Amino acid sequence: MIRLPLLDPMAPERFPDPRHALAEPNGLLAFGGDLSPRRLLAAYERGIFPWFNPGEPILWWSPDPRCVFDTATYRANRSLRRALAGKDWRVTVDEAFVRVMRACAAPRPGQHGTWIGQAIVDAYASLHTQGHAHSVEVWEGDALVGGVYGVSVGRLFCGESMFSARSGGSKLALVALAALLREWGFPLLDAQVSNPHLLGLGARELPRDAFLAQVRTLAAQPCDPLRWRKVAPRRAADFL
Repeated sequence: MIRLPLLDPMAPERFPDPRHALAEPNGLLAFGGDLSPRRLLAAYERGIFPWFNPGEPILWWSPDPRCVFDTATYRANRSLRRALAGKDWRVTVDEAFVRVMRACAAPRPGQHGTWIGQAIVDAYASLHTQGHAHSVEVWEGDALVGGVYGVSVGRLFCGESMFSARSGGSKLALVALAALLREWGFPLLDAQVSNPHLLGLGARELPRDAFLAQVRTLAAQPCDPLRWRKVAPRRAADFL
């Protein structure tokens, strides 16, 4: 029988040590609590994130290994540059945060549901309003064709989900996000749970202990949240 710690509803900043997460299912750490901004930020600052399906208790995770992108080296590859050559797409930041979330929540082919339920949308929309959660959008005219969103803590960005409505939309959003983070001195883009798709995009696996050590350093570093609002729309070609 799996015995998980139940989070204290009166102590939103208290979490178990993420090194004590289960090996199977990989990274499951605790359950319960709430999705208040204070608790969510406390989780991300400790290398922990919520992941659960609608109707389930809130589950908190810290998997080993962790999946990350190194912003210093992540660039558009040749196939993406070729696919987007000549496309009049533009990239914006924080112009359509909830729309990106809802697009990420739409079931993919072969899926029957999504973990991004209304409670998650509401919680991260609150984080966004407070300046802690951000999105990168890709547009073709007035159509939203790709995007990615996540949470910024210090100089660490924790990616949550991305989507494509046109081929290459999510890849361009990810490349643009990495470029902005690199410009601002964010060395890591956390992608959470490793899978073949992310590894194929250029992510790598990092042992949890090493990831947590970097989180402690990066989350404590100051970063101006207003810089996200100051990013002017750019052409897709600027990131290729």
